[in-house]
Amino acid sequence: MKYTQLGRTGLKVSRLVLGTMNFGPQTNEADSHTIMDAALAAGVNFFDTANVYGWGADKGRTEEIVGSWFAKGDGRRDKVVLGTKVFANMAEGDPWPNHDRLSALNIRRAVDASLKRLQTDHIDLYQFHHIDRHTPVEEIWQAIDVLVKQGKVIYAGSSNFPGWKIAQANEAARRLGSYGLVSEQCLFNLAERRAEMEVIPAAQAYGLGVIPWSPLHGGLLGGVIRKESEGGSARAATGRSAEALANTKVRAQIQAYEDLVAKHGLEPGEVALAWLLTRPGITGPIVGPRTSDQLASALRAIELGLPEEMLESLEEIFPGPGPSPEAFAW
Repeated sequence: MKYTQLGRTGLKVSRLVLGTMNFGPQTNEADSHTIMDAALAAGVNFFDTANVYGWGADKGRTEEIVGSWFAKGDGRRDKVVLGTKVFANMAEGDPWPNHDRLSALNIRRAVDASLKRLQTDHIDLYQFHHIDRHTPVEEIWQAIDVLVKQGKVIYAGSSNFPGWKIAQANEAARRLGSYGLVSEQCLFNLAERRAEMEVIPAAQAYGLGVIPWSPLHGGLLGGVIRKESEGGSARAATGRSAEALANTKVRAQIQAYEDLVAKHGLEPGEVALAWLLTRPGITGPIVGPRTSDQLASALRAIELGLPEEMLESLEEIFPGPGPSPEAFAW
């Protein structure tokens, strides 16, 4: 495993991040534990979750599965850099006021609930899952600073923040003497590169590590057309992939990508991950395996060096938006 610093911090994290969103909804507890054991054995030390994972009536279930894995001992918790998130309404039954967003009250309530589910006494990276348009940023930092002093939280990060919000948050932190955001978790992959315009530059300017989510863009970059031809309707694209492939231009783009990857004798999903690891400012993509085989495939991407010729071809197939303001100004 290869490691890097998380943004401007002294914290060393693996270049792959284990995403746990499938633990509970799609992967049972025993298999989830097996995947986490395999990830840790491979050197993956950065685990990501969120209080709302499990979704619906089962929200919080994913944190519980991670917590029961920590409870097995053998140094599991001490070896893991643990990130979770706060924003969603976690009230039982119907949504209830003050049980969501980033008010100081909800942050206090949410962190204690996450600690209980995770069976730990601290969260290494506490991430804001979305911007809160109603809570002053000063209030948010006041709440985080209290948690840091209590030892419940070590670092704070953001998720799905635009570039201007990253700047606003860290300028406010500077005024208040807070450490500020150290990471941004955003949608970024070969097929979705808009983050290159402002989010990633803002993160780099303020010393945030960038953690891309959905590195295969909902399976679109995982060999979806090849799988369709091999397995027929039983393996047809679903969700985001199906919607994208309905666009003939996108389908042609993905076909060109799969043809390029096949020419080099590589796997599409592994190439998509390896490409992200070549991007400036990227700490590591989040991979969300449902099975041990999917984890093994993701791990192979770490050692996959993409030749310059292939990187140039990928740029031709999936051109980025270009820098801001040129990308939208002229």
